[in-house]
Amino acid sequence: MKMIMAVIRIDKVNETREALSEAGMPSYFATGQVYGRGKGKWDAKIMEGARNDLPEAISKLGPEPALRPHRLITLVVKASRVKDAVNAIIKSNRTEKPGDGKIFVLPMTDATRVRTREVGEGVLD
Repeated sequence: MKMIMAVIRIDKVNETREALSEAGMPSYFATGQVYGRGKGKWDAKIMEGARNDLPEAISKLGPEPALRPHRLITLVVKASRVKDAVNAIIKSNRTEKPGDGKIFVLPMTDATRVRTREVGEGVLD
C-alpha cells in the first residue's frame, strides 16, 4: 500500500475528484486550506523597476502573500495503482504554470477499517 499526498490548486478539487473516480479511486480525503509556496520566480525587469521606485513595476508586484492557499488531497492505494492515481492527479491539475502543486508518494504499512476491524489492503476496496 502507498499513501499519496497531493497539494493542488483550490479550484481543481472537483476536477481531481472526477479524474480519480474515473480511474477507479473514488475515496480520498481533502484537507481544508493548506498554505505553502514554491520557488517563487520573479521577473528581473519588474524587480529592477521596483527597486528604482517605478510605480508601474510596483503595481505589478502587488501585495502578494508569503504563502498561498491550496488543498491537500490524501489517498491510500494498492502499490499497483500508484501510477494510475498520480496520472489522474496530474491530468486534472496541470496548467503548466507555477503553483500547479506537488505529489508525494509514501509507504503505508497497514490500515484498519474501524467498523469491521478488517486490516490490510482489504480496507481499500
